[in-house]
Amino acid sequence: MLYTVINSITVINSIVNTVGDLGYIGIIIMMFLESSFFPFPSEIVMIPAGYLASKGGMDIYLAIASGIFGGILGALFNYYLALKLGRSVILKYGKYFFMNEQKLQKIEIFFEKYGSISTFVGRLIPGIRQYISLPAGLGKMNVKLFTLFTALGAGIWVVILVLLGYFIGENQVLIQQYLHLIMLFLIAFISIISIIYYLKHKRRNDNK
Repeated sequence: MLYTVINSITVINSIVNTVGDLGYIGIIIMMFLESSFFPFPSEIVMIPAGYLASKGGMDIYLAIASGIFGGILGALFNYYLALKLGRSVILKYGKYFFMNEQKLQKIEIFFEKYGSISTFVGRLIPGIRQYISLPAGLGKMNVKLFTLFTALGAGIWVVILVLLGYFIGENQVLIQQYLHLIMLFLIAFISIISIIYYLKHKRRNDNK
């Protein structure tokens, strides 16, 4: 137990040091990876960035902007990858990046059910966040709308993580508790937004 705690502290300190050494460019690179083909947890990037900001090692606004920008770049990478290569190529090579047909179908169903708004709410859902750009690209969604929804979704998540790091970055147990409560809140928020969008979309189709 003691070894696990010490090991966790060592890993956290290492990540904080890495983010501090690489600076804003490092945040952009790591958030690009998190949003693209490599499922890199944003929590271990943005929370340390917030903690560094609380200690004066970073500007909180630049850290947030860097996180959002990296997320948008990664999402656009996946979008154009799907748009240019197509579904068969994504499935052929996706297995090397934790993507299989079952997972892609699940995300495609989510995208088809909720339409464009799914690129916003999908950014707030673990497990879907990294891959929601693929059906958007395959479906040739308007790239400006895609970028806008991606920025909004990524922005909410990045701000939450940075503020957690800023205010309670040294207390990992408390961070986990808050993340759990935040995820419950986000699930409720996503459900409400999705229902409103679905009803408006259905009403619009019924009036045609």
